[in-house]
Amino acid sequence: MNEAAAAALREAFPERSVERLTGTGPSWNGGNETVGVAFADGGRAFCKVAVDGDGARIARELAVLRHVAVERPLAVPEVLAADPDAAYLVTAPAPGRGLLDAWEGLDERDERGEGADRSTGDGEADRPALLRRVGATLATLHAERFETHGEIGGGDARGGLELDRAPWPDVLLETIGRTREIGTSERLAHHYDAVIDCVEANRDRLRGAPAALLHGDVAMPNLFVVDAEEGHGGAEQADGIVAIDWELAHVGDPARDLLRAEDQLLNGFDERGPERYAAALHAGYVERAGGLPPGFEERRPLYEVVRILGRSGFIDQWTTYLGEPATDLVDRAEAELSARLAAV
Repeated sequence: MNEAAAAALREAFPERSVERLTGTGPSWNGGNETVGVAFADGGRAFCKVAVDGDGARIARELAVLRHVAVERPLAVPEVLAADPDAAYLVTAPAPGRGLLDAWEGLDERDERGEGADRSTGDGEADRPALLRRVGATLATLHAERFETHGEIGGGDARGGLELDRAPWPDVLLETIGRTREIGTSERLAHHYDAVIDCVEANRDRLRGAPAALLHGDVAMPNLFVVDAEEGHGGAEQADGIVAIDWELAHVGDPARDLLRAEDQLLNGFDERGPERYAAALHAGYVERAGGLPPGFEERRPLYEVVRILGRSGFIDQWTTYLGEPATDLVDRAEAELSARLAAV
């Protein structure tokens, strides 16, 4: 795949020499390969290439990056080059430091307020403070409402989005298909069928959801923290949280995005993170939006069912990550799916 990235970079930057390509760490997205780029002139970038050559995800991410940069008080990585037909996207590095690094740098002593280094730049150096900032950023993203839900097919250079309009239940089903597309294991393929059946059976509960731009993948590796004193204007306006990897973005129910963020940021394979962390994420959202997304508690059980696919579709990565036998995780995923379906 480095060869594909090298070819993309030759096309995008014919007059710039690439000194080396570097890995970006483990990825749970089987549809893409992303490499770090070190140019001979000292410049840095990241190049994402669609493994299957299908540029639809690239077109979506490019459109959303342009839209957010123009229309929202949120900072995003600068687009340096892109060609959906050739299935690549090159962006500048995100400002700041990874949220995961910031999170791991805060120990329990910091959370109690003892010996805090104030490294988050806002006078609070604890994990709940970081999560409040993430919640506020999500609320900022969701603030603008659309007339209808839909998949993002592309956009224009001015930040306009091409929206394939559809009822929210249909868009949700499309995102389930995208999860399967980038998933890396079919061992629990029947989970997709069970989740789809659940969505179909609950269309009426989903139809009244508001329509907002959703990031779709609010995980720690996709978030960066910019301190106020760094002077990055867009990031400062958006609580110093910068999001990357927008390829799963769509226009849908903001309750789904908030629930997914809570799950990806805080929960394990089949255990929930500390309640104070979820409360902090929600508090940041409420402070900015004036409340949780309409219908959040009502539709939460449905979105919990959909989130099980983040386990069952990636069971091999979870096996490696947890260092546990796959058979044990499969059994636990089966039990978790049954419990979530029963809660609906």
